[in-house]
Amino acid sequence: VQLQASGGGLVQAGGSLRLSCAASGSGLNSNLMGWFRQASGQQRELVATITSGGNTNVPGSVRGRFTISRDNAKNTVYLQMDNLRPEDTAVYYCLTVVGNREYWGQGTQVTVSS
Repeated sequence: VQLQASGGGLVQAGGSLRLSCAASGSGLNSNLMGWFRQASGQQRELVATITSGGNTNVPGSVRGRFTISRDNAKNTVYLQMDNLRPEDTAVYYCLTVVGNREYWGQGTQVTVSS
């Protein structure tokens, strides 16, 4: 299984970005897809996850600003990020869980300037 993320970049505070992550490979039947992020010098943290049935888990730090969605037919997960803040600056990693195995994407940089 391979994950290809895209959509990161530089944006001013208050702006928006949309991340995409497409999974490819054999035997894809992803139970869970999602996004984590890691700021410089910080631990990786949860941003949002979504099950194949559409149930989401979004922590309070981004709830109301970030929206996760997925297209099961395309094995793709999206993260719509609105009202971005400088503290959202990080490398964003996508994740998919197939069976009991985790697969991670290569990361995409999101930088929010004040």
